[in-house]
Amino acid sequence: MATLVDTGPLFALAHETDHYHQPVKKYFSTHRDTWIVPAPVVTETCIGILDRLGADAELAFLRSLAAKEMLVEDVAHTDLNRAIEILEQYRDAEFGMVDATSMAIAERLKIEVILTLDRRDFSIYRPRHCTAFRLVPELAK
Repeated sequence: MATLVDTGPLFALAHETDHYHQPVKKYFSTHRDTWIVPAPVVTETCIGILDRLGADAELAFLRSLAAKEMLVEDVAHTDLNRAIEILEQYRDAEFGMVDATSMAIAERLKIEVILTLDRRDFSIYRPRHCTAFRLVPELAK
């Protein structure tokens, strides 16, 4: 099964004192999914890691991607067009480009599971290929 990975879990995984570090680490260690990371998520994650954790942490993250622990998915031209449609349709929700391209990539690849800490955006959106995304990990209320 393929799971699309959002920025929040990647940052939490890199930051050992983050509130979500343990639940995210546990999810990764107990699920043998194919982890798909949209290219804009890589950029957004690197910016956050470099800014808050430093260059060594950013390099460690990039090395894990280079070792193919996760697969980086580029934004196709069709994804960009679909992201624009999503941003127009959900203008009031103010998703942002990274989430909209992630949604478009998930649709193109028929991915139904999103590893995210961003419950708002991914729960509002209604994808074309399924009723709703299944958001993981389960988070305590």
